[in-house]
Amino acid sequence: MQAALTDTRVVVINGPRQSGKSTLVGLLARERSAEWRNLDSDVQRNAAVADPTGFVESDGLMVIDEIQRVPELLLAIKQQVDSDPRPGRYLLTGSARVLGLRALPDTLPGRTETVELWPFSQGEVDGTADGFVDAVFREGPELRHTSELSRTGYAERIVRGGFPEAVARTAPERRSRFLDSYVGDLITRDVSLLSEIERPREMRALLGLLAGRSAQLLVANTLANDLRLSARSVHRYLALLEEVFLVKRIPAWSRHVSARAIGTPKLAFVDSGVAADLLDVDVRSLLRPGGPIGPLLEGFVLAELARQLSWSSRRVELSHYRTKDGVEVDAVLEDRRGGVVGIEVKASSTVRAEDFRGLRHLADRIGDDLIAGLVLYTGTETLPFGGRMRAMPVSALWQLS
Repeated sequence: MQAALTDTRVVVINGPRQSGKSTLVGLLARERSAEWRNLDSDVQRNAAVADPTGFVESDGLMVIDEIQRVPELLLAIKQQVDSDPRPGRYLLTGSARVLGLRALPDTLPGRTETVELWPFSQGEVDGTADGFVDAVFREGPELRHTSELSRTGYAERIVRGGFPEAVARTAPERRSRFLDSYVGDLITRDVSLLSEIERPREMRALLGLLAGRSAQLLVANTLANDLRLSARSVHRYLALLEEVFLVKRIPAWSRHVSARAIGTPKLAFVDSGVAADLLDVDVRSLLRPGGPIGPLLEGFVLAELARQLSWSSRRVELSHYRTKDGVEVDAVLEDRRGGVVGIEVKASSTVRAEDFRGLRHLADRIGDDLIAGLVLYTGTETLPFGGRMRAMPVSALWQLS
């Protein structure tokens, strides 16, 4: 962040509410004696609307919190940085994808650096390195990891999620109360700010349905039929949920190695605790026979991988692979050199050879471009399954440096 302010005129910190954006920029603001503007304040918001140019005038660094509440300010900021191109002029935070807002009067190409701040990763909660992505591309199948975490431990992490407030609340009922309020406030405040939602209950119903389909293919027409809504409304609601960082689409892998590959994205919740709360599941119900630990664990892994891609040294894209025949790989990581790591996620504490079916299919099609094929599972050891195939504990995601 400090480096970005040193050589960029405008730094934008994007991310969900309650992920720690204001805390982070508050520390930077105090270090640099910055002016602070908070657009959650009615008085400051009214001033920004009345006089955008005067509101953003500053000789030093200015912090503007929740910029999406008055997106017209971005045009005034553009005028300021064009007339005075010194770096470190503005530090903006947003709880929506600010530069993608439909009502935005102008963007700031070439003038901004955007940093996405997610809820805590598991490594941030534990104080560990979160270096899996770089490590697996560096070491491939030579990577090794052992774990002491049990299936119960993984279930506890899924239910807890990563919002700082949820992590701090050790009592499950207090955590659920926070998550319920969080989702409710987000729908009634932030989503309504972005677009007029006539029936918020429809949005809440859609969220509940999406939680039950965590890490599954995102087929809007099927959702529309289940909710008795138009497909247009569902597409609109999904876009809004992405803009406020509740859900994330995982695109289909697009190298076209197979004519039978499908192009439908998957859905993952940005925070697994929100998904678990929407389903009203606790650790015990998650672990019962027939409980949803499988899809929630896969969604949890996808979100942890997405977090790491925001800071890993290796520039990597996250996608999934599935054919019309039902052969699939839960996560495909591909770097810009064409190297690929395939990942399957299993909630079982044991792994069988058939669990590598999709990964072997992928290996047959891309050959030496496959760096490693991994089944992440809830067991304790890294085990070889021939060639570049390995079974590895899920905790490798946040315990490898």
